[in-house]
Parts: sequence; structure tokens; C-alpha cells
Amino acid sequence: MPLPKLRIYNRQKEHSISLPWLRRIGKKAHPACLAAAKSPESPLGSLPEIEITIVDDADIARVHGDFLDDPTPTDVITFHHGEILISADTAERQGREHGQPFDHEIALYLVHGLLHLAGWDDHELAEAREMAKRQEAILREALAAL
Repeated sequence: MPLPKLRIYNRQKEHSISLPWLRRIGKKAHPACLAAAKSPESPLGSLPEIEITIVDDADIARVHGDFLDDPTPTDVITFHHGEILISADTAERQGREHGQPFDHEIALYLVHGLLHLAGWDDHELAEAREMAKRQEAILREALAAL
């Protein structure tokens, strides 16, 4: 199956983001995320299109509250129909806390969302740790391939 079309939108105004660069990261990371799929039935293998929208904390908190009953900001929300929301504000804050540049953190969140579409879940500590290792390795490989 061909790679899905990646549509990336920036719906926040505070942070500068290179959408073409982020799209290239997504295209490089997709095959590794698909190879790491927890199940052949995971959504990532059958989506013709994935929509990634960069938002601010207020927008992601609203969606988080509406769909997950938690009205606080979060880093990434992934819907199995192929929509990934990424908070630029959270990426800036957590990137600073982890000593990572903003664009690296945004790209990491994109890979995180792709892994969710590949069937990964980060609610249990053990799986969250494994997911974090995989997403770091996948991002490192994607960056090296640019």
C-alpha cells in the first residue's frame, strides 16, 4: 500500500513551524511506525490520508475535555480515523524541560501520533516506556534520512 497523504495544518500563531520539513519527517517515519504496528488491523496500515493539525494549549484542552473528559492540555491527541492534534505550546514547554529544540519535540509528537495509529497505547507504564523508546529511535532514523 502506498504511503498515506499527509496533510499538515498550523492553527496556532505563537510558534514558527516548517510544515514541509514536518511532512518530510512524517513520510520518513511512516514505514517504521507501520513496521512497529501492534496488529495488522491497526488504522495506520489502511488510512489513505492522515491529517496533522498543530494547535495551541487552549484548543487541545478543549478537545481533550470534549472527547476524553480531561479538560487539561496534553501533547498529542490521535483519532483512529487518521487525525492527529499536536499542541505547540506543550511542545515548547516540554522541549525546554527535556533540553530539546521546539522542532524536534513537534516531530517527536508526530511520530507519537503515528504510533498511536499503529496500535500503541501509552496508558500503562510499561507500554508507555516501550513506546517512548520506539518513537525516539524512529525519529532519530527519520532525521538521519533527511
